[in-house]
Amino acid sequence: MNRPAVFEALCVRARRIEWVVFAKAPFGGPEQVLKYLARYTHRVAISNSRILSIEDGKVTFLWKDYADGNQTKVMTLEATEFIRRFLLHILPAGFVRIRQYGFLANRARKEKLALCRTLLGAPPPAVSAIESREDEPKQKTCPVCAIGHMILIQVFRTERLDSS
Repeated sequence: MNRPAVFEALCVRARRIEWVVFAKAPFGGPEQVLKYLARYTHRVAISNSRILSIEDGKVTFLWKDYADGNQTKVMTLEATEFIRRFLLHILPAGFVRIRQYGFLANRARKEKLALCRTLLGAPPPAVSAIESREDEPKQKTCPVCAIGHMILIQVFRTERLDSS
């Protein structure tokens, strides 16, 4: 249902609540947290190595049962159900897996990171080859088709030979 007034009323009520957030320190440290998040942000839903067979309209694959001591188990699903579950992991057009907020947001990221480094007393980062090219003109239009963009890689100077 599309009811903007109801949604707005919910937002108003939520703003009035004094939220208290409690986050425990991770048991395994920050490395374990990053490893956990990486499974969801930087990998495909299922790798080919986990698919055991595709036969008779059924897909058999390995899965890890975290509720049962991280045991690896085998599951067989109808191909249509397997595809349905796989497609649940594909984001709609225009959505991104990781959104950056605060000092990592795209808008003014460079300035905010510089401020963070200053406040923390950290040295400025080394300039990479990619960043050093940021001062160059962005893109040149192709002189032949006038549509595409040229990226200048190298310029060769020709020497004129005197015919004397």
